[in-house]
Amino acid sequence: MASPPGATRTIIHVDLDAFYCAVEEKRDPSLRGTAFAVGGRADERGVVASCSYAARRSGVRSAMAMGMAQRLCPHLIVVPTRHSHYRAVSGGVMALLRSITPQLEQLSIDEAFLDVTELVGDGNEVTGRSLALEIQRRVWDELELSCSLGVASNKMVAKIATDCGKATVSTGQSPRALCVVEAGTEADFLAPLPVSALWGVGPKLEAKLKELRIETIGDLAHWDERDLAHRFGKHGVDLAKHARGIDRREVVTERETKSISSETTFLQDVSEWETLHATLLEQAQSVSFQLKKQKLQASTVKLKIRWSDFSFSTRQTTLLSSTDAAPAIEAAATTLLSKLWIGGEPVRLLGVGVSGLSLVRQLGLFDSVDEPEAVPEEIEEPEEIELDSYMDERRQRLQETLSLLEARFGSAMVHLGAHPKHESH
Repeated sequence: MASPPGATRTIIHVDLDAFYCAVEEKRDPSLRGTAFAVGGRADERGVVASCSYAARRSGVRSAMAMGMAQRLCPHLIVVPTRHSHYRAVSGGVMALLRSITPQLEQLSIDEAFLDVTELVGDGNEVTGRSLALEIQRRVWDELELSCSLGVASNKMVAKIATDCGKATVSTGQSPRALCVVEAGTEADFLAPLPVSALWGVGPKLEAKLKELRIETIGDLAHWDERDLAHRFGKHGVDLAKHARGIDRREVVTERETKSISSETTFLQDVSEWETLHATLLEQAQSVSFQLKKQKLQASTVKLKIRWSDFSFSTRQTTLLSSTDAAPAIEAAATTLLSKLWIGGEPVRLLGVGVSGLSLVRQLGLFDSVDEPEAVPEEIEEPEEIELDSYMDERRQRLQETLSLLEARFGSAMVHLGAHPKHESH
């Protein structure tokens, strides 16, 4: 049972230290203490998925190109990823955490929040700190894995506490850190930290805040909330609250699928439309398959590109009606690609994703598949994304309608009329 609204909660954030590497060290103890990275090979455009603390001393970091990692650390050992094994080990960790409390929200394969409010306080000798130490001990004793923890009255501060705890440990060691922020001290704890430590503050927003001479979370907490709302909208209101250590989000014990995507990292940068579009077609088919497998439809299509300099660009558009059909997803993604990729620019990674998911609605033969038109959205850069003309809109609506009909009655039963050029007179 979740803690009641308004109650002071005790949230523990658990983060497994260098998880992939820790699992590989269990498999091969000779790796312990060595500089190694888990990921793809450099000659296959591999990326570092995780790296040992010994490798980090040489500047190796997660998400770095493996070629760069090997230049920084010439004696780096590269270990291929074994995702199915990592998922299995992660399942064991989550099972252990659920044995402590069912109020668990898994963030990723190696992170989780626990709401332990009902296990601490009210005359109980158990505290957030003692419970966190017990979790740390059990994960080590029972699973031989190191973890770091943050304890606070809310999720945001608990996560930042974990990061701060890890930062105090010397590079080259598995941190096994613990940082506790007592209720009522959240703002004081956050005040000296850089604004980039807050959720939702990326490089672009950080630069805008620095233009206002807002560099620390304390600076942000003292800024006029109405001005932040004026400058940044709802996000500005959230920033003001977060800077004061306020976060009312509950631990979510069950999470629905919110998006489905397919990505491809090319062995060599691609600068040809034909190759990019062929890849996009395969990705649309893959996303469509996953939607149908889960009996879902999507209302938004997103395109993601990583350029040769490792920077990202993303764009998305809202469909005229929800769909699980590959042709509709491909048509929307192609439109986005034609706007985002000017031509000749080398692409390292291409991805197609969908969101705005809902369960498939059964259509009657005479049901309308049209829904009110939605304004396409933009991400990251203030470039409006829209279908170019009325005819483009009609083509998209027609393609989505045909795809829905094909899904229900079969492709053999649905045919387009002759193109005007081929009409007989």
